[in-house]
Amino acid sequence: MNKKIIGLILLVVVMAIIGGIYVITGNRSEPVAVSGYIGGEKIGFLEDTEVQAILTDKYNLKAEYSKAGSLDMVTANMDGKDYLFPSSNIALEYYEDLHGKPAQSEIILNTPIVLYTHKIVLDAFEKEGLVTTTEGIHYVDMNKLVDLIQNETQWSDTGLSQLYGKVSVDTTDPSKSNSGNMFAALLANVLNHGETVTDQNLSGILPQLQNIFAKLGYMETSSADLFSQFLKMGVGAKPIIAGYESQLLEYAVENPDNYDKIRDDIVMLYPTPTVWSTHVMIALDDNGKNLLNALLDTDIQRLAWEKHGFRTDSYIAASDTESMPVDGIADTITQVTQIPAYSVMKKIIEGLQ
Repeated sequence: MNKKIIGLILLVVVMAIIGGIYVITGNRSEPVAVSGYIGGEKIGFLEDTEVQAILTDKYNLKAEYSKAGSLDMVTANMDGKDYLFPSSNIALEYYEDLHGKPAQSEIILNTPIVLYTHKIVLDAFEKEGLVTTTEGIHYVDMNKLVDLIQNETQWSDTGLSQLYGKVSVDTTDPSKSNSGNMFAALLANVLNHGETVTDQNLSGILPQLQNIFAKLGYMETSSADLFSQFLKMGVGAKPIIAGYESQLLEYAVENPDNYDKIRDDIVMLYPTPTVWSTHVMIALDDNGKNLLNALLDTDIQRLAWEKHGFRTDSYIAASDTESMPVDGIADTITQVTQIPAYSVMKKIIEGLQ
């Protein structure tokens, strides 16, 4: 067979391959871009390559986002947006108060509010009786912690003379960000002797809340930014912060080498009681509805727990936390107080602006 015939055969084969690829891919439409606002603590989840692959391959969707605080996004410019993905039902009720019923809404992820601190603070709090440790899980008595804060206790009075100033818990701005808002709700209930605050008794609680938050100075508007600053700045700058349980779990999975360097120092404390943060998606149109339902996919829900620390049905099915690389994770969250009604939370938000 001469070279011309061989060349012709090779050309036909190459053209056939190219034509086959075109037939396979040429009829496949580009993924539909779905745009919205999300809280910073969920960026890792939406950027997960496995999550993106499922959205693209199975649902022909591409999730795009802009970062915004849970409450800020409700009042932001929504032109061209298909969804909002805040971190609580309070944000949903806030949306409905301002804009009416959305096209669809659904809780996608859950995570409890926790406190993050450092080993030296843990040791001091254990000596003071604020923290108890059961099977390696640390629980902080919120009544005792609030007493320290309200009494303007100096860190030196707890045995931590190397820390400057008074005992406090850094948090995000409760008028803009959900973790700060949820922590304010928790504090309100603690100040109300453990009972959920109502419209009738808020007047006696709100001034105490205002006094606590007024002493914090500048507050971040993003839970992700606050957590990042906590890890970078050390115990002297931020001895304790309020955040989400999912944040440390995700950090340990995504940054195993960095986590190994800090695992002996960074401590997760479960408040007793605590509150749940329910990450609800608010669909503004049909594209938003398609993304909402896609995120309930079983495989995506599994990845949300295994790689990002959000408690979903996949976590419940597993019913344990042994697969996670972080020590001291509670299997179940039992000491829980209920978030006050939206009418109460609206007054708290306005009172803390």
